[in-house]
Amino acid sequence: MARILHHGAVNGVTGSCHQLFDASGNSVLIDCGLFQGSEKSGREADPLPIEFPIEQVKALVVTHCHIDHVGRIPYLLAAGFKAPIYATRATARLLPLVIEDALKVGVTRDESLISKVIKLLKRLLVTVEYGKWVAIPGFGATGVRFQVAGHILGSAYVELKLPDGKVVFSGDLGAPYSPLLPAPKAPYRADCLVIESTYGDRLHEARRTRSRNLQKIIKHCLTDAGTILIPAFSIGRTQELLYEIEHIIHREGGDWHNLDVIVDSPLAAEFTQHYQELRDLWDAEARRRVSSGRHPLSFEQLITVNSHVEHIRLVQYLKRSGRPAIVIAASGMCAGGRIVN
Repeated sequence: MARILHHGAVNGVTGSCHQLFDASGNSVLIDCGLFQGSEKSGREADPLPIEFPIEQVKALVVTHCHIDHVGRIPYLLAAGFKAPIYATRATARLLPLVIEDALKVGVTRDESLISKVIKLLKRLLVTVEYGKWVAIPGFGATGVRFQVAGHILGSAYVELKLPDGKVVFSGDLGAPYSPLLPAPKAPYRADCLVIESTYGDRLHEARRTRSRNLQKIIKHCLTDAGTILIPAFSIGRTQELLYEIEHIIHREGGDWHNLDVIVDSPLAAEFTQHYQELRDLWDAEARRRVSSGRHPLSFEQLITVNSHVEHIRLVQYLKRSGRPAIVIAASGMCAGGRIVN
């Protein structure tokens, strides 16, 4: 069976990067993610954390654009990588935004350098639709295919057909019946399966249970004229929350329409706009709501906060107004970002 080297997400859950070799020694990378939290300890001293040769790497295949799956791409490019980067349509659109933000926050504020990286990234990106087999030039697989993973918009698990069998990389998998996204379907076959297991030892609440719990908290907020602070990732979690909150407000009516819902994250607001433009990738339930005239991600009560000055004004407004509100803010893993300041 094919040889696989793991360059991350083995002894921890971040830094996903897996190298699949063919019989001739050529290879493809599945993701190239950043180590985060305690898992990056001791790595800061390494200015170029690509610790493996890339001369025989014929492509990078991206499962989705969370930073722990794509954050080392700038380092890969700096190491001289010029091969195609395959991604789904949504991932190809969101990825440059993710990388640009990551560079500004963690690497450099040099606009010229950032522009060069993003320009190269866009030039290498190859968009692939779900369910379509695509050949990778120079690599001994008969094809690679993206299938819906249900994690965030554009997320996919990856199937690669080799002469001696099919290899499947799960990426990150979403739960069935997640808001907005079609549910993932298991592959018919896998001779070798590389699967994430971050939450493999726990049972998640059903979506209906989570929605009821969220409604109870919001009702308490309305009664007390309080503020709910929700830390949320800019991609995926923010949009799911907006979708569920809009549905609760729509269903309950009355005083619920007086509730301010505030997204305090410019990046999350930008991603939300892209989510709306890619609504053909939403699940049937979400598309039906749009067809009925509703706006699940841009409803009347929604307020977006962009600049830091606006953020400070928002904090002061919430202190003095006494109006009930929900604030969805950049989480920074609850160690940074606007949720803590």
